[in-house]
Amino acid sequence: MKIKSYIYILLACYTATFLRVFVNNNLIVSLIGSLFFGFAIAKKLKSFKEKVILSGFFSCFTSFSGFIYFLHKILSQGDWIKFLIFLNSVILLNIFTMYFGFWISRKIT
Repeated sequence: MKIKSYIYILLACYTATFLRVFVNNNLIVSLIGSLFFGFAIAKKLKSFKEKVILSGFFSCFTSFSGFIYFLHKILSQGDWIKFLIFLNSVILLNIFTMYFGFWISRKIT
């Protein structure tokens, strides 16, 4: 890859991180990211655009570490049942949201 490609990926990461500051809810960020991620993968983008959008923007926007930190706070309180419920429900909800984004993208085109 050329240096110009790395700059585009870095700009996408910076933009996503900047937008992430304004939304302080991990679940909402995760759902928005899953919806648009599904939408983007249905478009079958070229390799470069896919790297910029999926690996650059959405990876920084959804921030897996935010999800892990949320689960850690629950686990540190010793509430195993709540931890398991949140873990499974968030993962399933995101999978369905991603599929919904994929489905919407296919219906539009």
